[in-house]
Amino acid sequence: MTETLFYHLERRSLEDVLPGLLEKSLARGWRALVKTDSAERAEALDDLLWTYDDESFLAHAQAGDGDAARQPVIISTLDDNPNGAQILFCAATGPGDWASAQLSTLARVVMLFDGRDPALLDQARTAWKNAKAAGHDVTYWKESPSGKFEKQA
Repeated sequence: MTETLFYHLERRSLEDVLPGLLEKSLARGWRALVKTDSAERAEALDDLLWTYDDESFLAHAQAGDGDAARQPVIISTLDDNPNGAQILFCAATGPGDWASAQLSTLARVVMLFDGRDPALLDQARTAWKNAKAAGHDVTYWKESPSGKFEKQA
């Protein structure tokens, strides 16, 4: 089944962590899909990926903009995979149906959640149970005081 990583953010925000994770994924030769909970958050992440580094940017598009098949990173609110991504990043939302055939085509799913937000923490706990029940290879990574992620389970 799909390798599924839960990243528990405690010190840094999603906006601080996501660009680096996307860069690492692209360096592996993977295409990435970022799924979020709202059009407003998708727009904010779109802006972030153009401006997070003064010396570079991450080539990307929002779902519905241009030819998705040509984009290394797509930001979407939908449960689809328009760019044939190998990795799905879930930001403030889950992937939908954990048992879907679409998820089984991915190499990895990464759930990013802010542990300081009780609602997102509860959502992540439910997602963990659902991912395990669907047979995913699930691991839990917690942010250390130094800012690195350490495997906890």
